[in-house]
Amino acid sequence: MNIGGFAKNSLIDFPETIACIVFTQGCNFFCPYCHNPDLVAGSSKGAGLSFDQRQVFDFLKKRQGLIEGVVITGGEPTLQKGLVPFCTAVKQMGYRIKLDTNGSRPDVLAQLLDKALLDFISMDIKTGLDRYSLVVSDTFDIQRIKKSVALVMKAGTDYEFRTTCTRPFVNPEILNDIGKLVSGARRYVLAKCSRNVAVLDPGFIKSDDHFFSDKEMKALKMSIDPYVQQTIVR
Repeated sequence: MNIGGFAKNSLIDFPETIACIVFTQGCNFFCPYCHNPDLVAGSSKGAGLSFDQRQVFDFLKKRQGLIEGVVITGGEPTLQKGLVPFCTAVKQMGYRIKLDTNGSRPDVLAQLLDKALLDFISMDIKTGLDRYSLVVSDTFDIQRIKKSVALVMKAGTDYEFRTTCTRPFVNPEILNDIGKLVSGARRYVLAKCSRNVAVLDPGFIKSDDHFFSDKEMKALKMSIDPYVQQTIVR
């Protein structure tokens, strides 16, 4: 895999699991508020650092019994041709795997699920289905998002859907539409966008109009609450 970053220890990225984090390079979306711009920039190559996959496996061998899981995030991990064999090797070492994905490649997600390689899935839903052109090319088949949502909800694997809350991608009406898409989901996370980090489009965070107050976040929560079992605001 094309690995652009590696964090050796995390207590918050994988629920109830001490984990390390593998950051893959490259993404097919261009969300202006993305907090990992070095992994996204340009093409599938990204512009981040390069880590030898063997370094990750050497670390995992040494930490067996000390950490419990591996978070695979990005960028967009499902773009990586080596994702399935990488997950297979990690699983054979006894680790649990959490995948962060934008849901754009349901075929890859299906492979991982069919092989029982995932223990937790966190899928980003960027905006309402009719607005995805804000973050991806007009040629993108939006049915892929629907397929991924269905796969996640039917898989039997623990999961959450999540949305980074910024304008113009989110408002109460949009979340109402998203709620219909994920109706019955176990958990939905609404993430308040941070302005204190580097982002893909630095100009985006300069406008106050893009951001929600704590009071407005509560109103957004009320829009999604009727459709899901649990809503979390972070």
